[in-house]
Amino acid sequence: MKIKFAISTLLVALLLIGCGGKTEKKDDGFSVERTKSSEKVEQKAPETNEVPASQRITLDNKGVGQIKNITLDPEINQEMATTGGELFKTNCTACHKTDRRFIGPKMQGILERRSPEWVMNMILDPQLMVEEDRCAKDLLVEFNGAAMANQNLTVEQTRALLEYFRTL
Repeated sequence: MKIKFAISTLLVALLLIGCGGKTEKKDDGFSVERTKSSEKVEQKAPETNEVPASQRITLDNKGVGQIKNITLDPEINQEMATTGGELFKTNCTACHKTDRRFIGPKMQGILERRSPEWVMNMILDPQLMVEEDRCAKDLLVEFNGAAMANQNLTVEQTRALLEYFRTL
C-alpha cells in the first residue's frame, strides 16, 4: 500500500512539474505572425518574344474547311457589305467588336492579319478550325477558352460578312 501511495505521489508531482508554471495567453479573433526574410526573392514572368495569336499575321494560311480559294474584287460590293454589317450586328456583336478586343478579337484589320479563306472557314466551321488549325487553337488559348460559336451561316452570308470586314 505504501508503494502504491509513493508511486501515485510521484506521478502527481511529475504531472504538476511538467504542466505547471506556464500560462497561455489567448486572443480573441484571428491573427497572423509574419517574419521578414533577409533575402527578397524576386519573381518575374518569363520573357517571351512571341506575338499573340490575335496580332499574328498569317496571310498564307487558308485554314481548314470548304473554302479553298476566293478572289476578291478590287471594288467593295456595297450591297453585300451592308448585308454583312447587318449579319455582324445580329450574330457577332455578343463576342466581337469592330474596333477593340472583347470576348473575341477585334474585326477591324482582320484581312490584314488573316486570309479571306481563313476568315470564311473560321465563320463556317469554328469547331473544325479549332481542332485542326494552329492559329485557331492559339486564339482559343489567348481568349481564355472562349470558343467561337457556330452561327450556322451559309457561304453567301459568310461572304457578305467578309465584304463588311473589308469596309472596317
